[in-house]
Amino acid sequence: MISPFAIVETRLVGDDVEVGEFAVIRAGAQIGNGVRIHPHAVIEAGVVLGEGVEVFPGAYIGKEPKGAGQLARPVQYERKVLIGAGTSIGPHAIIYYDVEIGEGTLIGDGASIREQVKVGSRCVISRYVTLNYNTSVGDRTKIMDLTHITGNSTIEDGVFISIHVSTVNDNALGREGYAAAKIRGPIVRSEAVIGAGAVLLPGVVIGQRATVAAGAVVTKDVAAGATVMGVPARVKD
Repeated sequence: MISPFAIVETRLVGDDVEVGEFAVIRAGAQIGNGVRIHPHAVIEAGVVLGEGVEVFPGAYIGKEPKGAGQLARPVQYERKVLIGAGTSIGPHAIIYYDVEIGEGTLIGDGASIREQVKVGSRCVISRYVTLNYNTSVGDRTKIMDLTHITGNSTIEDGVFISIHVSTVNDNALGREGYAAAKIRGPIVRSEAVIGAGAVLLPGVVIGQRATVAAGAVVTKDVAAGATVMGVPARVKD
């Protein structure tokens, strides 16, 4: 059922699709069977929504990255977005071009997913999370409310990252000495746990099944299976 007040330019619409009033679907978008698009959502050309995807009001899928001349890095992307079957995209989430999201993943309200990001299947990217450019997130990973994953980061399978976690990728803080090759976010290996309010500094590696305590500031690599806490983070005795 497509509202007469919706704008649907594409002909690539599957069966049993619902489109709410004032939603916009541009020519070239592909809408799979059983998709539900709520009012005021925007789906740009090049977006592919798999079967059973639900897009809640005000979400914008296929935003073009633009830096207004203020970005220190070149903006590179392809005009495509792939959303896996059964994924749910919350109200006012923003998904840029050149993003892939696997099946059965939850994208929370107000989340922002930048270009060149890949998110696996059965993940939770919770409310107001930012996944910055050129970042990968593995399967079955949960990233909770108001966490910022910086550009050039890697989050592997089965990771849990709690609320208000901060990650950074530039030791020069954008001042003199900036070099794109030195911009490296953290690597969080499979099944690691990051506690609420932790800070991960550029390039650190959190080992498999390691634990970072709440509020810790991680300045160097954490060994697999280790637990660290404090400022700066140290291995728990």
